[in-house]
Amino acid sequence: MNYLAHLHLGGAAPAQLLGSLYGDFVKGPLAGQWPAEIEAAIHLHRRIDAFTDSHPLQAEARARFPRERRRYAGILLDLFFDHCLALNWTDYADEPLAQFTGRVYRVLAAEPVLPGRLALIAPRMAAQDWLGSYTEFEVLNDVVRGMQRRLSRPEGLDGSMLELQRLYEPLMGDFQRFYPELQAFVAREQERG
Repeated sequence: MNYLAHLHLGGAAPAQLLGSLYGDFVKGPLAGQWPAEIEAAIHLHRRIDAFTDSHPLQAEARARFPRERRRYAGILLDLFFDHCLALNWTDYADEPLAQFTGRVYRVLAAEPVLPGRLALIAPRMAAQDWLGSYTEFEVLNDVVRGMQRRLSRPEGLDGSMLELQRLYEPLMGDFQRFYPELQAFVAREQERG
């Protein structure tokens, strides 16, 4: 799962929203460097990633990609599934997408110290409405190009947008089968505390 899904699943409180994003930017053990509520959300983020990576439906979705692309299939699925969530937001959330993303951006703007790279990208994320723009499939092309700039082997993502286009319908179906299972997992995790 990518930013939008983690934010949607992680909880509505400001600390939960922050921790849901921090999970992509804070690595290693957590030893009290963040408030307890943020660290709890980071832990949930990590459990969501582990559940997603090991789920049979995810394995089926990754297997749709050609063998030479499988190394990057998980990354592409994370992005594509955020597109699926944004496009079908009203099926999974009561709050309108624009209202939700606006709230996330306000929480980020109000936080004086964001970790590492998040501090650099948060203003652009809000100004360019990264989260809301996932409704447009074409936006994924910009995201993939940005990822290629950070990869040691960027050519591994060459042509990936054509594959996502070709696999659009089956991957959308994969998302629609998987996301409710992920929501149920998160609900169980939150009940356990």
